[in-house]
Amino acid sequence: MRRKRLRMRPPSGFETRYALLTVRVKSEERMLSADELERYARHIVLHEVGGPGQQALKEAAVLVVGAGGLGAPALMYLAAAGVGQLGVVDDDVVSLSNLQRQIIHTTPDIGRRKVDTAAERVWALNPHVAFAAHATRMTADNAMELIGGYDIVLDGSDNFETRYLVSDACFLAGRPLITASLGTFDGSLTTIRAHEKNEKGEFNPTYRCLFPEPPPAGAVPTCAEAGVLGALAGVLGSMMALEAIREIVGFGEGLVGKLLLIDARNMRFETLRYARDTLNILNGDALTITDLSGHK
Repeated sequence: MRRKRLRMRPPSGFETRYALLTVRVKSEERMLSADELERYARHIVLHEVGGPGQQALKEAAVLVVGAGGLGAPALMYLAAAGVGQLGVVDDDVVSLSNLQRQIIHTTPDIGRRKVDTAAERVWALNPHVAFAAHATRMTADNAMELIGGYDIVLDGSDNFETRYLVSDACFLAGRPLITASLGTFDGSLTTIRAHEKNEKGEFNPTYRCLFPEPPPAGAVPTCAEAGVLGALAGVLGSMMALEAIREIVGFGEGLVGKLLLIDARNMRFETLRYARDTLNILNGDALTITDLSGHK
């Protein structure tokens, strides 16, 4: 659902844009409501977003995998931005140790399902958003159905099993994927459009081009074992939302084929380019994955 970059005249005055903004959608003339115009006013006056971009956000459907450290800020900023339909997949409940970074949940929510508390926060922030709470774990049996109902997927999961499953399922379903990971004081972010080809007619790189296979069990310590800086989760989760908004609206240059690295100890950002590995087993020249039967 990549949209062409929007080119609009600079606003001659906010009041005029506010009063007269009308967008063409599905061959019908639809107007953003007065409440939406005021709510999204700071988007609408942006040359790169404007009314058409805000309408694109309203019509978008975004699935977030995980309502944890990354998913929590991503959900809040996507809801605030006016994404019309949000869904979250998570089978966990809120615990006290989550609250150091998972800002969509609060102390009274301890013991409740994360998808339920996330739904309450999203609706409280923006009642224009339709929210779907998928209180389940992403598996090979349900991945295609879940992902197929959305336009774009954000993966904020905390385990390699889910990351590879989501990546493979997004390729098979033809859905863009924004995926991020957190370390103790570091993080990374990239956008995957492996089902699409570049200007040379070659498939874009996959998650498996970066990391062909998951590391051996126990090789990478968990968040509970190694710790994580709470504010870093907020930064990276917000950047996931920003990249999703960019993909939906169509401004600027995204992270396809690029890996953004964050070093929070030294407050440094670095972007590395990576290319498709022709030997990868997802969209490689020889061996390819045709279904999710290889996942448990």
